[in-house]
Amino acid sequence: MSEQTPAEVHAKVRAARGFRSHRDVSRLEGFSDAVFGFAITLLVVSLAVPDSFDKLLNTLAGIPAFAASFAGLAYIWYAQYSYFRRYDFEDAWVVILNLVLLFVILIYVYPLKFLYAALFNQIQLHAGQPSQLFVIYGVGFAAVFILLALLYVHAYRSRTELGLEALQVYETRAGILLYLGTAGVGVLSAILALALPEQTSIAGFSYFLIAVPSALTGRMVGRRRRAEALRAG
Repeated sequence: MSEQTPAEVHAKVRAARGFRSHRDVSRLEGFSDAVFGFAITLLVVSLAVPDSFDKLLNTLAGIPAFAASFAGLAYIWYAQYSYFRRYDFEDAWVVILNLVLLFVILIYVYPLKFLYAALFNQIQLHAGQPSQLFVIYGVGFAAVFILLALLYVHAYRSRTELGLEALQVYETRAGILLYLGTAGVGVLSAILALALPEQTSIAGFSYFLIAVPSALTGRMVGRRRRAEALRAG
């Protein structure tokens, strides 16, 4: 067998990424997108057009908080979108878990918006409230990603029915680890907020740890894809 060039290996790695081709957007996915759209509406800085320059400045001051909230919600939407693009099935468990996920998101959007508004100094908090806010946010954050992990657990258990290949099964397990690890960051933040109520900045900075499960699972999957590509060659 001749040695493969880096370009050939890269091409095979890209080819190995594909899951089964997905059918048209289902009613469940359409409903999910509508819920995410409604959640984004709840995040907007203001539903009314400012009728004075001072109100316009106040509205513009809320843009950083809106941008941060939007980014967080967009990440969750993309995680859910990726799941439905990968796994072409919607049995009772998928419907139930997805509906619970959407329910949690509609609740989570309020502490999400409130937290970033407080961080950008638009809302003043009294003593003890920052700690409680991080606990509420952390619980909601963890619930969202636990539900995403459960969706991947269900896909893994249905791997035979889905006809997943070995690499796809590996990536499914990696998805479980990714979202459980991400949920663990939310739990850690809530615990830190409870244990150190006077130092809530530590609870906030703990969310930078989200990069850890993402980087680890990304390296795991990347290494497996390259190995599969070399083996196939």
